[in-house]
Amino acid sequence: MIRHLTAAALIALAPGSVLAAGDALVLANGEYEELPRLAGANRVLAGASALEERGFDVVRRVEGTAGEMRESVAQFVAGLEDDATHVAVVLSGRFVHSASETYLLSVDIADPVDEAGVLTDAVSVSSLLGILAEFSGQAVLLLAEDDMAPLEGARFLSAGSGEIDPPQGVSLVRGTPREIEQLVRDDLARPQRNFVEAVSDAGLDLEGYAPSELIFVTQAMADEAASGGEPDDRGEARLWSSVTERDDIAGYETYLSAYPEGPNAAEARNRIAELRDAPRRRAEETEAALNLSRSERQEVQGDLTTLDYDTRGVDGIFGEGSRRAISRWQDANGEDATGYLTEAQVDRIAAQAQRAEAEQARRAEEERRERQRRDDAYWRDLGDNPDAQALRGYIDRFPNGSHVQEAKQRLNRLEDNAREQAAERDRNAFDHARDADTVKAYGRYLDEWPNGAFVGRAQDRIAALRDAQKPKNENKNNGNGGDGNSRAAAEEQSLTLPQPARALAEQRLSSMGFDAGVPDGNFDANTRKALRRYQDARGIPVSGYLDRATAQQLLQDSIFGR
Repeated sequence: MIRHLTAAALIALAPGSVLAAGDALVLANGEYEELPRLAGANRVLAGASALEERGFDVVRRVEGTAGEMRESVAQFVAGLEDDATHVAVVLSGRFVHSASETYLLSVDIADPVDEAGVLTDAVSVSSLLGILAEFSGQAVLLLAEDDMAPLEGARFLSAGSGEIDPPQGVSLVRGTPREIEQLVRDDLARPQRNFVEAVSDAGLDLEGYAPSELIFVTQAMADEAASGGEPDDRGEARLWSSVTERDDIAGYETYLSAYPEGPNAAEARNRIAELRDAPRRRAEETEAALNLSRSERQEVQGDLTTLDYDTRGVDGIFGEGSRRAISRWQDANGEDATGYLTEAQVDRIAAQAQRAEAEQARRAEEERRERQRRDDAYWRDLGDNPDAQALRGYIDRFPNGSHVQEAKQRLNRLEDNAREQAAERDRNAFDHARDADTVKAYGRYLDEWPNGAFVGRAQDRIAALRDAQKPKNENKNNGNGGDGNSRAAAEEQSLTLPQPARALAEQRLSSMGFDAGVPDGNFDANTRKALRRYQDARGIPVSGYLDRATAQQLLQDSIFGR
């Protein structure tokens, strides 16, 4: 006698098979057409196979549309019998909930999800709970899900399974697809395993009915299933039928997880390889149909490079570097990372590159304006008369600045002035040494101006003074009393210049910058000092007397206007 089912089930009954152990319904949706995929959603099929091995009659549906899921629920309900020891429903996929209802979404539901969509393209969890309530104390609902982005445009719906209040005698467990798979495969289908303890050991919460002990598969059930040998074969056949009907990689991987050495394992592996290669082949054919010229390929490479996807060259040849760059762009933009382009992707890359170039130009202009602002502010802070150090600081900091030419011109003028002033100080220092005309005075000049313009002349004069002292010392030793300038003095005296001529010589010395004092013809100390300076300047042996060489040089300078 088939149990009476609640109206919430909304399922038409149909003839079904009868099993003594228990019944299970497994719905697994992961590859949504418009919603984000749920990785590993089909893992729960391995748990379904484990239940089949224990003698359970399992109805499964992988990647089901709304109509397909309703058909599976109808098949499940039709197979329920009064003597079913335990009933399990495993739902894996994307869930949404309202204030009073939770829905498992079909793979073909439209995005965005709204209230109208769930009424036609989802399975009501409360309907299934109503079915499980008929098997109070021996019914389990397991939900496999992960975090889902908030819904947009749905006023009365929220993402996720939400709050669920299981009916009396129904146990509820929620977790990730991996957690639910392991719980069903390793614990729910394990003989004599206390399901309550198993849930706790897995770190999950048991909601609703939670007795101290709940054995879902007894040892007797396991022995009966094992002795017949038929359930395992039947489970493998049903699982293979299910995955081939859906024909996707996740299904074949689930089959291999449950039956790695099964009779269809080789075919499953081959089909996985074909399915994995199929998108690449289709993508390659799609790109080839675009018939991109070499210049168009160069544009794509240039655009990808602009977007920071390195193609390892812009040569119009889509080699390994370009394919890797395309794949990275596709992955970052939510496309299948095939490494081959569609026409829409080419256009999208070009549009992104154009926006990126515009953004780069905008940032470059902002940076230029900011540099100009700092440049002008720095220059303004230098004031009207910056010194050489300040000008060098500006040039170092802004080598291409707007004011760098003016800064260099000002710096050149300051350096020219500094050189002129240094030359004047050098000249004055040497003049002081020459006025004193002593070894000590010239030595002081060399100490103060080691790189001065008159270093050579100072050194020569020191040597001359020292040489001049030698005969003087010798004369002293001989008692003669002569000095090094006696010959020059004798020459001056032998010229017998009249007073006007002597005054003219003094006047000429002063006109050339060698101050001889009052031009009165009296060769006093000022005249002697001027003569020494003049002789030194003209390379004449310095004596301070108007000897023949000095007189001839004065005459020559007068004639040629030196």
